[in-house]
Amino acid sequence: MAWDFSTEPEFEEQLAWMRDFVRDEICPLETLDLDEATRDAILAPLKEQVKARGLWAAHLPPDLGGQGFGQVRLGLMHEILGRTPYGPVAFGNNAPDSGNAELLAHGIAASGRDWQREKWLEPLLDGRIRSAFSMTEPDTAGSDPTLLATRAVRHGDEWVIDGHKWFTSNGSVADILVAMVVTDPDAAPHARASMIVVPADAPGVEIVRDVATLEDPGRTDRLHGFGGHAEIRYHAVRVPYENLVGNEGDGFKLAQLRLGPGRIHHCMRWLGQAQRALDMLCERALSRYAHGSLLAEKQTVQNWIADSYAGIQAARLMTLHAAWRMDRDGAPAARTEISAIKFYGAQVLYDVIDRAIQIHGSLGFSTDLPLEQMYRYARAARIYDGPDEVHRVTVARQVLKGYRPAEVPTEHVPTRREDARKKFAALLAEAEGGE
Repeated sequence: MAWDFSTEPEFEEQLAWMRDFVRDEICPLETLDLDEATRDAILAPLKEQVKARGLWAAHLPPDLGGQGFGQVRLGLMHEILGRTPYGPVAFGNNAPDSGNAELLAHGIAASGRDWQREKWLEPLLDGRIRSAFSMTEPDTAGSDPTLLATRAVRHGDEWVIDGHKWFTSNGSVADILVAMVVTDPDAAPHARASMIVVPADAPGVEIVRDVATLEDPGRTDRLHGFGGHAEIRYHAVRVPYENLVGNEGDGFKLAQLRLGPGRIHHCMRWLGQAQRALDMLCERALSRYAHGSLLAEKQTVQNWIADSYAGIQAARLMTLHAAWRMDRDGAPAARTEISAIKFYGAQVLYDVIDRAIQIHGSLGFSTDLPLEQMYRYARAARIYDGPDEVHRVTVARQVLKGYRPAEVPTEHVPTRREDARKKFAALLAEAEGGE
């Protein structure tokens, strides 16, 4: 089996352009206090440059308005974009819109409801509407979506939806909500749920609030084009039956198609953030003199740098391998690799940023550097898209499938010695006789 993460020279040129573009044109926006209208006005010509380079909405196939890059190239791209919260926005692949576009694309292919392309998919790809993925519930479904309580009951040509969701990311600014709801409570656990597109202004949709979080207590995420994590109640919300994404009972299958690639992109964006933190750590180490020497000359700091570098490299190779496996064999076949990078990459991100804050002291703890915000975002990485513990369980279960119980350990030396004596009995006898 050959592992190859290489890309074409033409794409390497695109990556080089992206690095310069993100550094020179997008990162400076972080420092400005912009209202939403001003932010959008500044981003508009930048988005046009991205489109002119053929890099807009690269996560979808060409027939759906994207570039069809595949996961390895998308991963390399997201590593660059992840250095700043504005990066994915400028390239048309910011969460949750990019994942919801993929959901709609898969649903259209499965159901043949091509009208959804013009009504929702194309406007979403063009940035003319915003979306949210409404799955998590406050009292039941979080890490275990088989516990979904929100129901959709068919009445003639309509669905009637009742339930309570929260942490619907982007929910308070979305035009459409992709709601994951139970449509057949008597079916098998993973066949009960479906996904339905709900217009955010539909009668009965109540946006209760944006839940302030450690990640973003002051709702500054809005400056980055993100609408926060909304609590939503669905009160007998009626939508057409044809608003179904894919087919009835496809909810879990669609969720996995959406979340697998999304986790690859998350992990590569985290690597961009981690590398940025390591850059700050190394610069500080070479600049700060204390207790008789530069910080770079102190063994503890050298350990921080070495451990950060090794962690980033390990996470990067793991993520690219998962992306390569997904490109070659599909998301279900890469399930173990995807779960492994999710919890490993989140911890690497957290650790590298923590060391960068430590070496900067009070400056790192302050808002004069981006590290404090990066640190808050990094803590959330261990929860969203499935908490670390769930992904560890997935990895352990998949790994254990390759083993069998044994009454006597297979590496038991006395047993192996006896087997070896039997295997090589003739040669042993000849050797002993020769003596």
